[in-house]
Amino acid sequence: MRKLIVIPARHASTRYPGKPLVHLRGASGAAQTLIRRSWDAAMAVNGVDRVVVATDDERIRDHAEGFGAEVVMTSTTCRNGTERCAEAVAALRVTPEIVVNLQGDAPLTPPWFVEELISALAAAPAVDVATPVLNCTGAMRADLLADRAAGRVGGTTAVFGAGREALYFSKEVIPFVPGNPAPDAPSPVFHHVGAYAYRPAALEAYAGWPEGRLELLEGLEQLRFLEHGRRVLCVEVESRGRQFWELNNPEDVPRLEAMMAAMGLD
Repeated sequence: MRKLIVIPARHASTRYPGKPLVHLRGASGAAQTLIRRSWDAAMAVNGVDRVVVATDDERIRDHAEGFGAEVVMTSTTCRNGTERCAEAVAALRVTPEIVVNLQGDAPLTPPWFVEELISALAAAPAVDVATPVLNCTGAMRADLLADRAAGRVGGTTAVFGAGREALYFSKEVIPFVPGNPAPDAPSPVFHHVGAYAYRPAALEAYAGWPEGRLELLEGLEQLRFLEHGRRVLCVEVESRGRQFWELNNPEDVPRLEAMMAAMGLD
């Protein structure tokens, strides 16, 4: 097996308990759970050999198996999705070339985001991890700033160097931008998309490292790689007219439903 997608999902989310089983209504009004929509997004990716849901909750397991997903049960001690992916790969006893973590709160992730992520990591043998970033328009940046002003932890932003290797990730909106870009104009801000592609050795090493200081402060799992000197490639992806947002807070449900309605997604 060459390429494996793992969808980590836990019920006991601090910010939004029970999030994977929350229903989202599509353009026609039909409702599907967040984990079902995340599974459908993973299954739409070309060139992947296997997709599994990794969870520690029987309610999520039973629901996912009910719509035909393969489920791997993991422990309750996993501190984030990357640790859960590592545990799932170990439980499956497989050694894929690339493991993709498609987090279960990003159901609007288009398949080409993941396909381009996999291709970029395959083409960069010196890199341990790759993750997609999406250039924010002025309107997207304004939405991120509005969340922070309201005290909500919304999307994550990324900054990277000339070689596209990550310098930092933050739940603050970085870098600082003087003025306000026009709503449809690009800005210097990049929204981090909740997906990762790992080389199995890097994923296994990650699970053995203690949580990092910056990781704990920001609540961002990918910072552990940077704190341990591992190279993380930021892969710029194109929206192709698709809107993108993650479900981080209950307030995001109507936002995602409005996006699906606008794009005609069911």
